[in-house]
Amino acid sequence: MALDEDVVAAIYRDHGTALRRFVLSVARDPQLADDVVQETVLRVWQQAPRITGSLRSYLFRTARNIMIDNYRKAQRRPHEAAEREGGDPADPAERVDDLLNKVLMEEALLRLSREHREVLVALHYRRYTVQEASVQLNIPSGTVKSRAFYAVRALRTILDEMGVRR
Repeated sequence: MALDEDVVAAIYRDHGTALRRFVLSVARDPQLADDVVQETVLRVWQQAPRITGSLRSYLFRTARNIMIDNYRKAQRRPHEAAEREGGDPADPAERVDDLLNKVLMEEALLRLSREHREVLVALHYRRYTVQEASVQLNIPSGTVKSRAFYAVRALRTILDEMGVRR
């Protein structure tokens, strides 16, 4: 039993803070966030032998699913649903999806080489043209194009390894 406790403690130690921050960005309720994190860690611990790919991305997907399940349960309760303001039910799920995608993309970008990451950030996040990225990064425009091509290819491979579906 001590081995199981050590595994759960290691998951909390390595991923608990980031997971709680992710849940709080959607839930805003610290007690609810703690409950979701706890349930997430326990579910992932139970599934550990079957997990393929990144443990961190699996944790975030599991937390996302738990939050969506909790939201759907709350919507089924008439008295709680009546008290809620008339928001779009898809909004929380979309927010969770957007946050999860950002977390997964950040993790994938960190796995790229510095040169590839710099080019992708310049072109896709800062919206620089090839020429602007060339000036900013102090490399020829042909190098920007070539690095962008290989960076996207490497990013696809990394996302596949992480279990992200297209």
